[in-house]
Amino acid sequence: MELEDGVVYQDDPGTSAMMSERVSGLANSIYREFERLIGKYDEDVVKELMPLVVAVLENLDSVFAENQEHEVELELLKEDNEQLITQYEREKALRKHAEEASGPVWEKQTQ
Repeated sequence: MELEDGVVYQDDPGTSAMMSERVSGLANSIYREFERLIGKYDEDVVKELMPLVVAVLENLDSVFAENQEHEVELELLKEDNEQLITQYEREKALRKHAEEASGPVWEKQTQ
């Protein structure tokens, strides 16, 4: 079943997942090649290979999805890091300003 973002596939009855567009494109190309081989020779040519290729494509899709999740997490961490750096610089400037306004602490203690 083709959808806008990818292909829905089922590995267990009752569960379905969305296959990424990139992996779906690869799967379609491989499927066309299998059809060509079956038409030219016979389905026995790909009978043992097809389940292996399907498993590889499903694993590839899983890794692709994990990679996308990691990329999103990385972007969030980069944003957090930028905010922390900005906050650190602001607090550093405020502390410097406060120290300049009150003078060195050791001079006050000796007077």
